[in-house]
Amino acid sequence: MPLTFADIGEEVIIKKIGGKNEVRAHLENLGFVAGTSIKIINTIGGNLIVNVKESRIAISKEMAQKIMV
Repeated sequence: MPLTFADIGEEVIIKKIGGKNEVRAHLENLGFVAGTSIKIINTIGGNLIVNVKESRIAISKEMAQKIMV
C-alpha cells in the first residue's frame, strides 16, 4: 500500500520506491530506502511529516504515493 494510507503514529517498513529514476534517487538521498522503518508523525493538507532514521522529513502527497509500505 502507498505510504499515504498509513495512519498517524503507525510505524511501517518501506517495501519499494516507485517513480522515475530522479524521484527514486531524491527519496533515497532523504533516507527512504527499501527495508527502512519509518513512522508517520502528522499529516497537513495531505502532505506527510515522517520520522526517517531519527530525522523528521516533510514530503508531498505525490511523493508519498510513490513509497510502498
